[in-house]
Amino acid sequence: MLASALVHAWWSFAIKRSGDPLVFNVLQGAAPFALALAALPFVELGQLPPALWRILALTGFAHAFYFYWMSRAYEHGDLTLVYPIARSTPALLPLVAVPLLGERISPIGGVGIATVVAGIWLVQLGGPAPRPRGGALRGSAFRSAAAGYAYLTLAATVAYSLLDKLAMAELAAGPWTSPLPRAAVYGLLLFAANSVIFTPLAVSRIGLPALARALRPHLARASVASLVSLFGYGLTLAALETAPVSYVVATRQASVLFALVMGVVWLGERPGGPRVLGAAATVAGVAVIALYG
Repeated sequence: MLASALVHAWWSFAIKRSGDPLVFNVLQGAAPFALALAALPFVELGQLPPALWRILALTGFAHAFYFYWMSRAYEHGDLTLVYPIARSTPALLPLVAVPLLGERISPIGGVGIATVVAGIWLVQLGGPAPRPRGGALRGSAFRSAAAGYAYLTLAATVAYSLLDKLAMAELAAGPWTSPLPRAAVYGLLLFAANSVIFTPLAVSRIGLPALARALRPHLARASVASLVSLFGYGLTLAALETAPVSYVVATRQASVLFALVMGVVWLGERPGGPRVLGAAATVAGVAVIALYG
């Protein structure tokens, strides 16, 4: 999960650095969609439970809006502002996972999750308002728009985390003869479903001419980013096969620290003291979960 966290932080950094997150995320769908088609001959579709297809449709929508709202957030705000809010899933997920999935959280594990949550909320504080690239929004209003989209991204993350946990449980319960791991197959199907929904949603805003102009300068980098992201989420899905979703998602929040470093070193962002303190608290919470949760 720590490897997955590092991958996710780098992937978000690549989206923010692209200069046009919405276009970049549309182009990211090309490589996983092609891989999904190439993998079909190696998968026995009859072994995929009927319930999995229903879950896949729902999580496809959740992932599509996650990409859309995340893109809009990065259009308005710094990586060190948007990322901690969008990754605050542990603040809400245990409240839903316990009654719906019947998961149990040990007292020490609960302390670790609470520490991660406290750290994430601290990280969003401090730092100057980002300078907009244009438009009517300025200063704090621009930062408020970024935070608003980040909270919508958070809601989508909670939804798809629960749905993907249910999907992996369905896959793990049945027979499997494919040479490809269950998590890899589901990840490819998920990315394909997300692309089918997200692409028209994004193109309706950016327009086909803008997308065509971005193909040459951005397609290669977007494809690399999507493959790296697919690998990282495959690690998460593999963990979801056996580990409680609350612990998996909380441990993955170490990505907040990685994103903070990337934002400072490579994007020139200037986070305040609360964000740095929050990053340290996030690491401490992850350590509690890993050692005693």
